[in-house]
Amino acid sequence: MSSFDPYETESGLSRRTAECTVAVILLAIAAGVLWDSYQRGAGWNGGPQTGFFPARVAWILLAASAAVFYQGLRASDRVLVTWVQLRQVGQVFLPLTLYIFAIDYLGIYVASAIFIGGFMAVFGTFRWWAIIAAAVLIPLVTFWTFELQFQVPLPKGPLEIMLGY
Repeated sequence: MSSFDPYETESGLSRRTAECTVAVILLAIAAGVLWDSYQRGAGWNGGPQTGFFPARVAWILLAASAAVFYQGLRASDRVLVTWVQLRQVGQVFLPLTLYIFAIDYLGIYVASAIFIGGFMAVFGTFRWWAIIAAAVLIPLVTFWTFELQFQVPLPKGPLEIMLGY
């Protein structure tokens, strides 16, 4: 009895490529933090300077990213994620990124209504009235809970300001 493994037959992103790419990104972040920390002062002058602790953390991140890169070079070339699966992740990641940026301009409640409604319409099999109900009711309940009951202000946009909040 043989088992079918889709990762054996489909092309995609290999584990080696993924690990080495993540390691290089982390290495670049560590290098940026180190550069910034030493610009601010990362020494000890009667106490820690502004960049002292960030520099120490960045050195640890730099060492860890070098270890991950080395491990990635030794990793198997087996497919970690197929291109179809990666596209599915992108279909969620892109709208989520747009939602995060929209919060700054529209406020969390309007951005959430658009995000929920759009996501349900594109990726779900919901009736139009269920999409509208969820897109309106979830942000309203969230507003009632956080703003009125807990009195925790969340990011507001033009609509909330126009309504006096």
